[in-house]
Amino acid sequence: MATPLASRAPKLRLPLLTQKGLEVPPPTEKDWSKDDEREYVFKDPDQQRHSLPQPYRMINKLVDLLFDRSWEIIEERNRLREAKLSRIQPTIYPPVFQSKLGNVPNCMAISQDYVFIGGAKGFSIYNLFNAKRMCVWDKLKVGVTSIWAEDLGNDILIAPVDEMGVVRLFYIYKDSLFFIKTINEVEDTNKQTPCVKMEISQGGDFAAFLLQGAGDTWLDVYRLPKESWLKEVEHPQVTTNPKKKVRQPQLNTLDSMSLDNLEMDISIGLKADVRLSAPLPIVKIKPPRPITGTTFKSPLEVFAKVEGCFGLGSGQNHFIKESQWEQQAAAFQAMYRKFLDGGSEDELVSMATFYFLLPSCLIMMPAELKGPSGVPCVLGMHWTGRHNFFFYSLNRTLRDKVEPESVWPCAAPIAQSQLSSCGSYLVLACEDGVLTLWDLAKGFPLGVVALPEGCFCQSIHFLKYFVVHGGRNVYPEGSATSQVTCVVLCTDASLHLVAASGTQEPTTCTLVERPARHPEEAVCAVAPVPPLPGMVLVFSENGSVHLLDVAGPQTVCAFAPPRPFHLAAPWKPVFVVSAHHPYFLLRGDRPNRMEATDEAKDISKSVFYFHFAAYPLLEDIARNSSVPQADLLDTVAFPQALPLEEKCERFLQKRERTSRSDAATAPGSPGGLGSRQAPPRRP
Repeated sequence: MATPLASRAPKLRLPLLTQKGLEVPPPTEKDWSKDDEREYVFKDPDQQRHSLPQPYRMINKLVDLLFDRSWEIIEERNRLREAKLSRIQPTIYPPVFQSKLGNVPNCMAISQDYVFIGGAKGFSIYNLFNAKRMCVWDKLKVGVTSIWAEDLGNDILIAPVDEMGVVRLFYIYKDSLFFIKTINEVEDTNKQTPCVKMEISQGGDFAAFLLQGAGDTWLDVYRLPKESWLKEVEHPQVTTNPKKKVRQPQLNTLDSMSLDNLEMDISIGLKADVRLSAPLPIVKIKPPRPITGTTFKSPLEVFAKVEGCFGLGSGQNHFIKESQWEQQAAAFQAMYRKFLDGGSEDELVSMATFYFLLPSCLIMMPAELKGPSGVPCVLGMHWTGRHNFFFYSLNRTLRDKVEPESVWPCAAPIAQSQLSSCGSYLVLACEDGVLTLWDLAKGFPLGVVALPEGCFCQSIHFLKYFVVHGGRNVYPEGSATSQVTCVVLCTDASLHLVAASGTQEPTTCTLVERPARHPEEAVCAVAPVPPLPGMVLVFSENGSVHLLDVAGPQTVCAFAPPRPFHLAAPWKPVFVVSAHHPYFLLRGDRPNRMEATDEAKDISKSVFYFHFAAYPLLEDIARNSSVPQADLLDTVAFPQALPLEEKCERFLQKRERTSRSDAATAPGSPGGLGSRQAPPRRP
């Protein structure tokens, strides 16, 4: 029996045009009906949105854009998650012990076996090896913002700076703490001249303080009578005042130590009744005056002004008239108007960077003015936004005329500078990204290197010279001359390694790239680790602390305080690295959202001690960080460790072997390529 559909199938007929075999003409615009244009709708899915009326078309586009961006964010997060899982995570080491503090530690310093922590109302002294508190000085009404500790051999000089900018000098000898003097304290607080920067020479012979007040800035330099201090503490002269009661420092053991170290190691006591000699001021340096039109009437007056070439190169003594300055400024403004529009014309605050320099070939000093060996004789400094680096003699008094002994003009304003810990090398970084490396001991520049385009120097950190021997970084025993290695942190958070060796051209390589997609990984601080050759601590904005091997470069390990402690201000971490001991101290903060218990209040701020020799990856490096010179003499890859005579001997031997091999392979030489040997004679 046939179905209804089957019965209908034979009744279907093809269209008439198909039956006759005629072709269907293509449609044209002439065939469109004018009446149907308004009701016509595109069938193309990509063009359907254009047919929607407003505001639906705009809403549709916004929804599509939101969906596309959301999808991109999801894909980026998945990619980062996969990359993080596939990335080899460094080993994270916890601290060896924790020192719990009752107040916020604002600053830290290490000298010899002591740790100096500045906080509210004063500073405290701790033992570096067991974190026991040894002394407290808390006589201030404000907190200490920075602290300086200089090793003088058997004694220590301490210089804390409080929130008002007042500097006080203390002296530690054996088990006693002595107060020396307040540098810039005044009775009227409205006339206070705060200290914004300070520097103490290595060995403690001189100290310099940059002061500001009444719209002016100047640098005061003092000579420190450390020999007199040593005699005065060994044979003290007690001064008593019955009308004045001296308040002894308060020692509190409950708020400053961890639960494991509640006992107090009281080994340093304050000797308030012993007076020490005050530092002797020797020079007061003010910023150079702005260069203006000349007041001289002839060039002879200019040369007569320069006596003994002092100040030559500073630009102060010239014969350029005021009208010439105005014409030059007008021409410059007209030529670079489009680049200067919108620029600020406010004058920069006068800030200075200064160092105490040892005698060298670059600094010409009279023989009668030269001091003993190892004692600084010159102060080198530069001011913010200025091109010149000035040298001032330290063998003077306040009555002497303040004139620089020498001036180094630079092509661009000096942005940053740094002096090595040994005092032999100096780096000047200009605002155009060019670095100049100087060997002060030898008296010649090691080279000029330019940072990559768009990179500008933020800070410079010297590394002690090291070599890679046996697959690890080591310090060659003895002194290496004309060998400079420094790490440069740029304003774009990139990290670069700059190396210079003798007369060879300096080299630069990138250690950490600029984090374009991950700004939270930007490097905000760098600190060399002297006990570990060729390694630096890298602090990131996400609060992570990594140990970076610059020879790789590669990340060796990471350090982190125990949870829930973290770095409250990772862009400005509070830490200190010991220069002679394998220790590193870091301040940790507990989150504010923690329960407000009594225990939480007592341990809100802590200092964590990291001991490099206590970790498996760093134990061998910290204990065997140096290698004898004899082990490096046969290392061809590192001829820098050889003595000068050995270098010359090897150079001549290499030249002799090269000349012999060239003569043997030269065309026409006996046995060489292309030579023709005479046939053997017949007997």
